[in-house]
Amino acid sequence: MPPVSFSRFQRYFVAVARLGSIRKASEQLNVSASAIDRQILRAERDLGVTLFERLPSGLRVTAAGEMLLDAGQRWQREFDQVASRMDDLKGLRRGNVRIAVIDALAQAVLPAILREIRAELPGITFEISVLENHLVMQGVASGEVDLGLALDPRSARGLQVRAHAEIPLGFVTRAGHELTAHDAVRFSRCAEYPMIAPAEPLALCDQVNALEASSGVSPQIVVRSDNIQLMKSLVREELGIAILAWIDVVDEVEGGELGFVRLSDPILRPLALGLCIDPARQLSAAARTVVDRIEGRLARLGPGTGTGAI
Repeated sequence: MPPVSFSRFQRYFVAVARLGSIRKASEQLNVSASAIDRQILRAERDLGVTLFERLPSGLRVTAAGEMLLDAGQRWQREFDQVASRMDDLKGLRRGNVRIAVIDALAQAVLPAILREIRAELPGITFEISVLENHLVMQGVASGEVDLGLALDPRSARGLQVRAHAEIPLGFVTRAGHELTAHDAVRFSRCAEYPMIAPAEPLALCDQVNALEASSGVSPQIVVRSDNIQLMKSLVREELGIAILAWIDVVDEVEGGELGFVRLSDPILRPLALGLCIDPARQLSAAARTVVDRIEGRLARLGPGTGTGAI
């Protein structure tokens, strides 16, 4: 939660709208269900509209509820920004920072970065959203988050790429696989092994398609999946080798669970992990501090550095 809550009703209303249940909102907020229900009924009476449809399966926001939800979220963001600026005026090294990241970073890279920031600046708190790649960029551009970490972002309206790191692709294998005797290999080597291939909407699908076209090799695909965790599990079970980005497997490689061999095909370009902000927004001192810390660490992210060097 942010340091200051905009209103009790808004907290209750947003939780019920998101979860579709007063009971679930009660459990999440640790507030009695009757207190939440009273707040919602009072708001409906005062506004003269129905905010939720009461269905057998739960509660669903009405058109009026959608309007209030959208306005409330905007008010909360503006209130948080004002609270952060007040902290800046008082010279406090604290604040709340909202970050959106892709799933791969939530496994190893981001926790290591946040650990270092918290050790230096324990007054800073975080709200982390783990989203699909395109939704990370949308969250930055819409102002829902202060900064985002996404693959292959492009500067556009409401989105500026402050820094990026090149993330290589490679074969992911079981630990001790014969391919791990090499620092790098060509894509054509995959013809010798069963393949676990990525599926849309994973960002590396275009890269794999380009490798297939340029090499003329048709992999022995046994599984296609859009879930990176499942792909890694299948590799552990020795169903085949996979193609993933370094950040997808950094934890498992350093823990000795999996192997990673970089692909060296000339046509291949590394994925770009970008730090994104909205250049038109005035970030709080806490958010600016976090942006600076992440920007300084991206250059050291890659095979051979691992999470401990971030």
